Amino acid sequence: MAKEQYIGTGRRKSAIARVRLFPGTGKIVINKKELNEYFSLDILRNEVKRPFEVAGVEGKFDVIALVNGGGMTGQAGALRHGISRALCEADAENRPALKAAGFLTRDPRMKERKKYGLKKARKASQFSKR
Repeated sequence: MAKEQYIGTGRRKSAIARVRLFPGTGKIVINKKELNEYFSLDILRNEVKRPFEVAGVEGKFDVIALVNGGGMTGQAGALRHGISRALCEADAENRPALKAAGFLTRDPRMKERKKYGLKKARKASQFSKR
């Protein structure tokens, strides 16, 4: 018997989250750890839960996610994106609310590449006349 599941992929900066949503009680597991164990900051935990609040489906889905790359903030943003996409797949009526909140838009900001002749992307060595 196949269990009903919804899949979403989220990205932010260099973090990628593969999210699976199951009908359940609101349990969130990230890389085989509980949400509170994985994200120590309250802000990041709230950001991951926001799509459920906006769609009005708190406690109705369990989340199993695999996240890699980036830092903590990037991973939380990627999770939010992935959960939002999976919620749209679960019910098309969630889409307008999530779109209005900006959760379906992929954040395009990335680290700028280093240019030759410079120390970093834009940092040059100090100019001296002599």
